[in-house]
Amino acid sequence: MIVIEFTSRQNKIIDIVQEREPITSQEIAEILKVTRATLRPDLAILTMSGALDARPKVGYFYTGKPHMNMLAQQAKNIKVKEIMSLPTVVTEDVSVYNAIVTMFLEDTGAIYVVSNGSLAGVVSRKDFLKNAIGGIDVNKVPVGMVMTRMPNITTIFLEENIIEAAIKIVNHEVDSLPVVEKVTIDGKEKLKVIGKISKSNITKLFVELCKE
Repeated sequence: MIVIEFTSRQNKIIDIVQEREPITSQEIAEILKVTRATLRPDLAILTMSGALDARPKVGYFYTGKPHMNMLAQQAKNIKVKEIMSLPTVVTEDVSVYNAIVTMFLEDTGAIYVVSNGSLAGVVSRKDFLKNAIGGIDVNKVPVGMVMTRMPNITTIFLEENIIEAAIKIVNHEVDSLPVVEKVTIDGKEKLKVIGKISKSNITKLFVELCKE
């Protein structure tokens, strides 16, 4: 059995549902002072794990059974390569300014940085904000100076399943994972970015599975 380590917010959601079931996502959002959109990935994970049960037009119930349910078993057979999206990629010599422009034009939360064709780092909106507040010259500083570098990046491979992707996203508290494959460059084994798997990808999948 796969065990998911819930985040603090997900544990709060479980406590709220236990105390007030049945309760709608809107009511949970109001209690936690967040939007329903913010809660969707958390509720998808909790329902997927079996900790909560959702009933249309009624709300969420606490099951007391944090195990893999039928929906999760179905998702376990779906590979990352089947639902991944295209990654947003720049080279590490691109300026922070141009990387920020790329991020907003592509409407993404993270940009993957490559060097000589392999994954070198990742940069997020938080990274840009933190460094902008720090007073750097965004037109002159390359994105390679502000990114999180390998090997401090959580990645996932094409053949891993969606449950494994969800667990990595939850446990590492990230919005997305670079989908990679191993390549040999200059005689060394490197990782090449070929896709992206995000909370949105996973949430959309579970919505489709629930409809089915």
